[in-house]
Amino acid sequence: MSQLFSSPEDEQNALFPDLTPSPAPAYRVLARKYRPVTFDQLIGQQAMVRTLSNAIEAGRLPHAWMLTGVRGIGKTTTARIIARALNCTGVEGTSGPTITPCGKCDSCRTILEDRHVDVMELDAASRTGVEDMREIIDGVRYGPVSALYKIYILDEVHMLSKNAFNALLKTLEEPPPHTKFIFATTEIRKVPVTVLSRCQRFDLRRIDSETLAPYFMQIVAQEGVTAEEEAVKMIAHAADGSARDGLSLLDQAIARGNGHVTAADVKDMLGLADRGQSIALCRSLLRGEIASALEIFTAMRLAGSDPLQVLQDMCDLIHLLTRGQVVPEGTEDPSLPEYDRQLMREASDVTIPALARAWQILLKGIGEVQTAAHPAQAAEMVLIRLAYACDLPTPADLVKQIRDGGGGGGSGSHVPSGGGGGGAPVARLALCGGGSGAVGAPQLAPYEQPADFRTLVALFSEKREAGLHAILYGQVNLVRCEAGLLELRVGEAAPANFAGRVGQCLTDWTGKRWVVSISGADGEPSLAEQDRAAEAQHHERARAHPLIQAVFATFPDAKLTRLRHPAPSPPAVVEKEETDILPEAEFLPFEMEE
Repeated sequence: MSQLFSSPEDEQNALFPDLTPSPAPAYRVLARKYRPVTFDQLIGQQAMVRTLSNAIEAGRLPHAWMLTGVRGIGKTTTARIIARALNCTGVEGTSGPTITPCGKCDSCRTILEDRHVDVMELDAASRTGVEDMREIIDGVRYGPVSALYKIYILDEVHMLSKNAFNALLKTLEEPPPHTKFIFATTEIRKVPVTVLSRCQRFDLRRIDSETLAPYFMQIVAQEGVTAEEEAVKMIAHAADGSARDGLSLLDQAIARGNGHVTAADVKDMLGLADRGQSIALCRSLLRGEIASALEIFTAMRLAGSDPLQVLQDMCDLIHLLTRGQVVPEGTEDPSLPEYDRQLMREASDVTIPALARAWQILLKGIGEVQTAAHPAQAAEMVLIRLAYACDLPTPADLVKQIRDGGGGGGSGSHVPSGGGGGGAPVARLALCGGGSGAVGAPQLAPYEQPADFRTLVALFSEKREAGLHAILYGQVNLVRCEAGLLELRVGEAAPANFAGRVGQCLTDWTGKRWVVSISGADGEPSLAEQDRAAEAQHHERARAHPLIQAVFATFPDAKLTRLRHPAPSPPAVVEKEETDILPEAEFLPFEMEE
């Protein structure tokens, strides 16, 4: 009797057992394998977790949440955790919403496996129309089948059409008590405010590299592979705040190193330049040693570094040096590598204007490299431009040279050094600043010190600082004015940095340090009030003049509208008899209207 088989495949497997393939377990990438399933496993989102936990414990559950943030930061993961927290019934099936889902009840297991009938996860990018929203509107009328709440998770909700948003508004404003909405989006500005006003919004923060690196080290240990700490830090920095991006890079690095992640492999995989070479390149550029800089750049490019990445690393270093100037304590930050701290100490004399100029050159250069037919050549031109910029004066020095007719000192005629390492770093870096203490900087003659407050205010008009002049003239009461010291009472409309701007301008213009302080004393009337009072006094004196009184007697409805003060005429040749009429230059001509 022949044996019956349910299918040809079963018959083939029975007759030829050696040919039967053994099913291999499907590999799950690290981003899916280590996706958080509880609030405790979420990293870098402590503020949101605390708010959600307190709301669930207190039973203050909104009917809609809006989760926003960059890609791979945990928006959909958080939505699924909220769904499990609201629908967890416990092993015995008697508990309610909890901040610690058990993970063992039917609701927790089915939601974790994405097959719960009451938790519907929709992709708004592929379901953008009104018809799709009508399905949700019709579905919310019915209660949940087995869970406590019927939950709709809409990912990338900003992709919905305008009509779809409008169709959802009424349901979103007053949904049934058993329905909850959880929206996730990376483009929060594209979501209508009418939708945002109906949701409780949570902005998920980027996860800093200091938090990601230990998290990745834990995953490396659980995977049973080895990894260098420096390599993991590079991956955490390249993740740019996204846990999913970082795990994808880590997965790729593990496969590349066959179970051993090294810094060299990560640099090669990411196209990163060696940090030491980047610092050496930055040091050569700030010294103006263009030959040495081009040699270092060529070596980095031959080693596989991307020219665009080299310029971006230069931006990072310029930003680091600028922070070191603004916050000097940062030069001793233990979290920074030693070579970074050493560079900050060497560049302590570089001025902020010089660093800002280097920053602008690099930003413009990055755009040029991105669009250039030959990125390496474009990057070299940017580096040459940056090295030559070290000998250019700052804009403030240029203005002084133009004003005083100065020569071309520091105008860029000096050719940067071609040496590779000559000269003291600090001395050369000070030259890059182009400030008053720079080597070879022209000594410019300062303005004369203002004789009084009115002369000082007029100086702002002469220098075309119209905003500051208007405030000084009309909104400031003088309390004290001495050489190098100005004490003022300022109106509420003045900007917060008014005193600092006035002091800086006076210091630049006069060549002497000025201290400007804000006082609570009453002070003198403002210059505008003084001028108005003087004008009123002139009007009163004019009205008392016999000639003016005669005009008013003849024309009773006339009004004195304006007095003009023409320049004095040259002395008359013919002598006039003295009269009791006031001088013509003071009151006449005048204008009147009926």
